[in-house]
Amino acid sequence: MQEAIADSVSLHPGAVQPSEKKYSTAVILSAVFGFVGVQHFYLGRLGEGFLDLGLTFAWLYCFATAQFLLGAAFLVADSVHALAVTIMLFTGNFRDGDGHVVCYPGQKLGVTRG
Repeated sequence: MQEAIADSVSLHPGAVQPSEKKYSTAVILSAVFGFVGVQHFYLGRLGEGFLDLGLTFAWLYCFATAQFLLGAAFLVADSVHALAVTIMLFTGNFRDGDGHVVCYPGQKLGVTRG
């Protein structure tokens, strides 16, 4: 199916390109391991992956050392980021590390305006 989308999009210069990464894998990784950022590493977004990993280590460290207020702040930031990414994946508005849209099944891609 992704090949059909890629074929139809390649006919139009300036068209949004679909990602080669599997939508279902990205959504499952985001829903299960969103706090740690595993979905970002899968999608080739290393910067965001390390950000998520850093936030996770930060709130775990803060809670382990009884810095609960700071730990709660890191946990909230990590939770909001994980939720936002998961919603963007569900709605087909998230891009992989190459800038290609991670498409949900049957998603229609438009042409960018230049």
